[in-house]
Amino acid sequence: MTKKDFSILVVDDEETFRYLLSSLITSAGYQVDTVTDGVAAINAVQGKLYHAVLLDVKMPKVDGIEVLRFIRNNYPGVEVIMLTGAADVKIAVECMRIGAYDFITKPTTADELLSTINRALERRQGLIDNILMKDALDRLQGSHEMVGQSDAFRRVLEVAAKVAPTESTVLIQGPSGTGKELIANFIYKNSLRTEQPFVTLNCASIPDTLIESELFGHEKGAFTDARTTKPGIVEIANKGTLFLDEIGDISPVVQPKILRFIQSGEFRRVGGNTSLNADVRILSATNKNLKEEVQEGRFREDLLYRLNVITIEIPPLRDRKQDIPLLVASFLANRMKTKVTTSISTNAMEVLVEYDWPGNIRELENVIERAAILCQNHVIEPQDFSIPNAPASMLTSGGRTDQKIGTALPIKEIERLHIEGVLHTFRGNKAESAKILGISLKTLYTKIQQYQIKLN
Repeated sequence: MTKKDFSILVVDDEETFRYLLSSLITSAGYQVDTVTDGVAAINAVQGKLYHAVLLDVKMPKVDGIEVLRFIRNNYPGVEVIMLTGAADVKIAVECMRIGAYDFITKPTTADELLSTINRALERRQGLIDNILMKDALDRLQGSHEMVGQSDAFRRVLEVAAKVAPTESTVLIQGPSGTGKELIANFIYKNSLRTEQPFVTLNCASIPDTLIESELFGHEKGAFTDARTTKPGIVEIANKGTLFLDEIGDISPVVQPKILRFIQSGEFRRVGGNTSLNADVRILSATNKNLKEEVQEGRFREDLLYRLNVITIEIPPLRDRKQDIPLLVASFLANRMKTKVTTSISTNAMEVLVEYDWPGNIRELENVIERAAILCQNHVIEPQDFSIPNAPASMLTSGGRTDQKIGTALPIKEIERLHIEGVLHTFRGNKAESAKILGISLKTLYTKIQQYQIKLN
């Protein structure tokens, strides 16, 4: 964030000193508001998101200590710097115990003033960065780079690249496991807000009773466990980008509040009566058909129109099979936690391309990771795959069964070869093999004994 993005409130009843502080801070590039007393200060912080407050200790009506307590209890993300006379240093130290960042004695120099403000804002930004870093690490775990050259994938990237530099809301639709969050991250990295926060909220992973608090924050005492005031992620994402994943699962109770926020930038914390503002670009994603959700009465039509100014449709993996070899190569090169390079045979790759991948890229990645761990001689073969919904004939090694179908073999021999092949594919896992074969586990044990099938 640049200096012009930080808002500072100066609170002092001495007009000359207040004007001096305001001039110095404005000249340094910060946004500055001034008020003359504690009551006005409390009203100001309730109506606007300030990053720091310069607060005089001695003021009429409500003194600085009371204002400090109010800010600490209700706006923990605001750094407070106390302004005090030389004789009031002990009081200032007490203020720091309460939660002030530092104190400045009057009169002060421009260097001391700006240095203290800079340190306070750096501390605040450091706390925010820790939250954002955790969010970024959570996003990176299990993610992979965007890979593909199919026409379907290129069309998605072309639309994403065009919309990225704008301020438009974007709705990303597609089945689970297709990489919707990667597209959102691509838009963010190519946007004008790339230097600002990127915050993700998975709407499906948070109970309906907590989603509003997570989004907009809550006031102390708003509910049983609200022991302190908590800022919401819209405050953390201020000036940046907010990605609402699985927006189709969000509670109907919260939908009108999200709509109001998108329209005006205004929100209220749970348990609060004061409207606050945040400047956030909204990206959202869902695996549901929101038009059908609207028709069923589960999603607001006006919210859908606000979310899908631009809609990006992510195709399922079965519609971009040309990308499977590239994805597999990327997984093996970048995602496998093995010291030895693993390759994949031509037969195995043919199996992957033939399969329709209902779980999309996420399923493909999991299958490749398992096969890379269990394969022999660091070469993945068809029998190394565990694909529960795939026909067993796809996974048998060397065509041992399908090449003998139609030849002069008894039906029992075909059955024996098929059972043996499935057991080999699933490395002797009888429960999984019985499921694929469509027989009970007891029947499988009987067949193994009947055909004297040896398990290695």
